[in-house]
Amino acid sequence: MNLVTLLVAFPAAGSLLAPIGAMRGRATAAWTAALSMAMSLGVLAVLLPSVLAGNVMEYRRPWIPHMGWELAFRLDGLSLAFCAIVFAVGLLVVLYAHYDLPRTDRLGRFLGLLLLFAGAMTGLVLADDLLLLFVCWEATSLVSFLLVAYHGESQNARRGARLALIVTVAGGLALLAGLLLLGHMSGTHRLSEILGKGDVVRSHAHYALVLGLILLGVFTKSAQFPFHFWLPAAMAAPTPASAYLHSATMVKAGVFLLARLFSALSGTSLWFALVAGVGVATFTVGAYTALFKHDVKELLAYSTVSHLGLITLLLGLGTPLGAVAAVFHVLNHATFKASLFMAAGIIDHEAGTRDMRLLNGLWFCMPYTALLATVSAAAMAGVPLLNGFLSKEMFFAELLHQEGPGALRHVLTFAAALAGTFSVAYSLRFMHGVFFARPWCEPPRRPHETPAWMKVPVTVLTSVCLLVGLFPDHTVRPILNAASAAVLMTPPPDYSLALWHGLTPALILSAGVMAGGVVLYAFREPLFRFHDEHFPPWTGGMIVERLVEGTIGLASRFIRQLHNGSLRRSLALLLAWTALLGVLAFVRSRTALLVPVPLSSLDAPTVVEAGLIVIATSVAVLSRSRPLPAILNLGVTGVVVTLAFVRFSGPDLVLTQIAVEMVFTVVLLLILFFMPQEIPSVISRARRGADVFLALVIGVGVAAVTLGVLTRPYAPISDYFLRVGKPLAEGANVVNVILVDFRGLDTLGEIAVMAIAAVVIFGILDGVRQHRVLSGFPLESRSKKVYPPILAQISRLLMPLALSVAVFLFLRGHNRPGGGFVAGLVAATIHILLHMANGIEWAQARLRFRFIPLIAAGLLLAVLTGLGSLFVGHPFLTSAVVHGRLPLIGHWEITSALAFDLGVFGTVLETLLLILVRLGRLSVGPNRVPHPKESRGEVD
Repeated sequence: MNLVTLLVAFPAAGSLLAPIGAMRGRATAAWTAALSMAMSLGVLAVLLPSVLAGNVMEYRRPWIPHMGWELAFRLDGLSLAFCAIVFAVGLLVVLYAHYDLPRTDRLGRFLGLLLLFAGAMTGLVLADDLLLLFVCWEATSLVSFLLVAYHGESQNARRGARLALIVTVAGGLALLAGLLLLGHMSGTHRLSEILGKGDVVRSHAHYALVLGLILLGVFTKSAQFPFHFWLPAAMAAPTPASAYLHSATMVKAGVFLLARLFSALSGTSLWFALVAGVGVATFTVGAYTALFKHDVKELLAYSTVSHLGLITLLLGLGTPLGAVAAVFHVLNHATFKASLFMAAGIIDHEAGTRDMRLLNGLWFCMPYTALLATVSAAAMAGVPLLNGFLSKEMFFAELLHQEGPGALRHVLTFAAALAGTFSVAYSLRFMHGVFFARPWCEPPRRPHETPAWMKVPVTVLTSVCLLVGLFPDHTVRPILNAASAAVLMTPPPDYSLALWHGLTPALILSAGVMAGGVVLYAFREPLFRFHDEHFPPWTGGMIVERLVEGTIGLASRFIRQLHNGSLRRSLALLLAWTALLGVLAFVRSRTALLVPVPLSSLDAPTVVEAGLIVIATSVAVLSRSRPLPAILNLGVTGVVVTLAFVRFSGPDLVLTQIAVEMVFTVVLLLILFFMPQEIPSVISRARRGADVFLALVIGVGVAAVTLGVLTRPYAPISDYFLRVGKPLAEGANVVNVILVDFRGLDTLGEIAVMAIAAVVIFGILDGVRQHRVLSGFPLESRSKKVYPPILAQISRLLMPLALSVAVFLFLRGHNRPGGGFVAGLVAATIHILLHMANGIEWAQARLRFRFIPLIAAGLLLAVLTGLGSLFVGHPFLTSAVVHGRLPLIGHWEITSALAFDLGVFGTVLETLLLILVRLGRLSVGPNRVPHPKESRGEVD
């Protein structure tokens, strides 16, 4: 296997194994997650010398070949730097989370999500295909939503997660449009080729549109002004998630994309105006706001916003040295900010609060933690001998040497200096206000040093800040050179990482900023009063929340007017709109409905079948007010339709239709137990006439369209599948081959919908039962009902026979009528018979399964079958066939589609059993109290 793919595979595998390891204890989950990160870091170390030497490691496989999409990963200097951040910081965060999260939290779930995010982020930075990049981009947003909302019982966590998802996903939609247009402009979806076509992209008529769409996605992802408000709201996430997502990875995705597309999009006045303008605004607003925040994590969140603005500003300058400084500050910020977030978590863990107005003099209680946090905060402020100072001095030097109008250069320099002054001030507030201010006051609990292992990640990151600051040429220069070359697509210009360059303008500006920050902090009290008096408490998050609430309210009022709970009205509106759109389409097409072609003659069986269908359907409609006859007549209609399939030689359809009708009818009969025996129907004559008219319009319209389609010449696709089914898929049953091979992706989507429906049905029926119990509604118990003993015994004897038939249908499906779907229906049918013949309590006492995990296992098996083909270089869900010969048995063959079909079988069977069991529990008497495990899908 290509080593580059292992960088994504190890975290992805760890995301599945960590929750499983948690069953054996927290330590097992932590070791599993740490091993996944360490193995990825080890693979990266193996590839490091080659990438630093200027080589590029690639992995390419067709994904959607006819559209030119690839599953393409590319490891160059830039992706190497970001992968190092993802895995190194991730490994430290795993260790930190093991000690930080309470024992009541589900550590396995948290680490599984963390590793899933690491895999998505790694795929993002390695992606060399535009669609793959977008998929990974959105995956990071979705997983970060789950991490921020990890404590779902907290309203702040739910609000922060929702706000982050709304902003980042909305920007992601703009990014998708921009990436598709970029691929169209450059004539390729391969990112590495697009980077070499910068002149073509910049000279294109749609350059401004593409740049605006991509920047919208970048700015929302990296919390740039005015979209920065989601990041402070996301501080409701657990501290390990904040240390990982909001310092090192998630928020860096936007600036990564800026750096990745630098050579293709930069170098224009529009790039400078948009990117540099938004960057300097974010740098200033974030630094100013951070000074006035009392919560430690909120201060660090706004400081992250500010530093992301600094990086964006450097890239917006459009100069080679600006790009080098931006990459350097990405690396530096990841180290000192992750360290500070972990230190904030330690403070909260020990003192019970993050409010800096209560945290004073902690140096005397937690000297080691105070030392680590002080060094990291000094790096954030840009104090000499630390890594932050080097990148900040490069920033000032490049800003002062910026070419362009003098007024604009002065404005940028002044704004950057002002933002730098506030950065020093809020860094001082963190250091002095928490550790060195007035003598220690009483927080919620008396703090003390944490266990040594919890401080190891902070120690490592702080040591990196110091080592890079003292020995930059020996620590960071090789990676910085490789990453900068990947950004610029040329060797980087000469630059110096020396600690002393003499008395340069950049050093003077840096010293002035440092002194200004000290003065600003010294006079902070009047500034705080001024801020509180003149700046309203409104934030962008509040505005978005109000907009969301208003939109939901407007939609609710519209829905109440449109949908009043009447199924008849909803169906009438749906059919009326369908008829209207159909008529408009036909009128605008200006084509004849019927084409004169010779029609086949009618025969007696066809006429009889059509008559039976009409009669059965009419009887079902006329008996709609009486549920039992209506259900039975619907079943009869289905059986008659089955005869049509028999008539046209569709054995697979016959088996499926019969099984579906059996299951559907019995489930409806179970539901009928909770419905009145007769439903009164009072309909006015006008309404009845309108219903008849609409039914006639729809019926005649569908018949006319069907006749119009069938009378036109067409080439049936069945000929293709009949011709290639056996040679390509090694299957004689074309229907099954289509379902599990040619159209396997459709089938995967269908069972995914079925799995989602199962979860929804579980929640609805469980809620109905709880409502009936809490409201005092009488629940009739069937435990004392008498069931026919002969039928009970026969059903038990039929159980192994029916399961054997299901296995037989499953195994023969690839070459004869059958398959996983039909087999699942047959297996469910015998369980339904057992319920009816022996009673609900008897049957459910023997169905002690956790259905939802089993449904998930079936869906996962189908997905893994498709992924297996990717690892051997074939498109997703490509089947493989193995032939062999055994003594006595002779020739045998087995296909990988059998595993996919097994996933279909499991999903169908477990979904139907879940519905059956949950319906049965509704009729269990109130003396049966639900077991707590039922909330997880387990049945007593």
